[in-house]
Amino acid sequence: MTTATMPDAARVARGRELLQRVQQAVAAVLYGQDQLIETCLIALCARGHLLLEGLPGLGKTELVKGLARAVGLEFRRVQFTPDLLPSDITGAPMLEQRGERRELVFRPGPVFANFVLADEINRSSPKTQSALLEAMQERAVTVLGETHRLPAPFLVLATQNPIELEGTYPLPEAQLDRFLFKVEVAPPDADTVARILLTRRRGEPPSLGPVLQPGELDELFTIVDDVFLPPAVADYIARLVAATHASPAAPRAVREHVRFGASPRAAIGIAEAARAAALCGGRPNVDFKDAARVAPAALAHRLVMQHTAAIAGVDAAQLVQAVLNEVPTVAGPRPEAVR
Repeated sequence: MTTATMPDAARVARGRELLQRVQQAVAAVLYGQDQLIETCLIALCARGHLLLEGLPGLGKTELVKGLARAVGLEFRRVQFTPDLLPSDITGAPMLEQRGERRELVFRPGPVFANFVLADEINRSSPKTQSALLEAMQERAVTVLGETHRLPAPFLVLATQNPIELEGTYPLPEAQLDRFLFKVEVAPPDADTVARILLTRRRGEPPSLGPVLQPGELDELFTIVDDVFLPPAVADYIARLVAATHASPAAPRAVREHVRFGASPRAAIGIAEAARAAALCGGRPNVDFKDAARVAPAALAHRLVMQHTAAIAGVDAAQLVQAVLNEVPTVAGPRPEAVR
């Protein structure tokens, strides 16, 4: 049994202050998207990869760049194109003259950074997309049998255009499962656009420097890790994920339209993200509403749909909402407490 502890009120207040500092800085870059920015911060605190989907020109790239600058971590950008090769991402060995000998020396690619912006990730071929799989899961890259560790923290923040647009490739299910969240980026309203016109000449964002001092991000991670996950909430998360599978206990819509449900990785991701969501709300322990808050972004992209879903006009987001509506918060015996 793991001894359950939780941060005291002072540490919770400290963690929330650090989060608000970053959120306010990024909000100065991307207007009118407070909920989206908070979701990105939750993914950062959970050390989870993030996939942003939306039409071109909505500020997805500026959001990722602003977040990286605000926390003061190394940032690299990879523009995914149809001719991009896996070695353009991971790096490759190159021949170098060493005295009288020529040796193969590994040259790291842009994936060797804390924040990697995979811009328009679905415009490259599936072979190139798969080059990120090991990096996203293992935080390492293997080239010619040699494994190279990536810096910590390591997060892939990818943007993609809707799959219906010309020149895009669907991401494979294995890669989608590596993303903690997939978030839809909505167009700004008229008031936000007017504010951009009045304050952003030629659309240029304001300059932004780090708002966290060295060590403060690690401090924030430690506080998030100490947020307590009650056994009842852990059980609720497990039942949410189980209900995405076409089992007798699943909602009828899931049984009719889902081929494969979410993986255990989804449950782990929801639990970690719910800790960060609790801290955003100023709580030292995870509540049911924290799990429900992060579940849609963590589950919808992991569902593999039946062809009947398209015929019925049902999408994954609707099915996840059905799961949230039908799965009770408390049911059955409670498992042993975990941290």
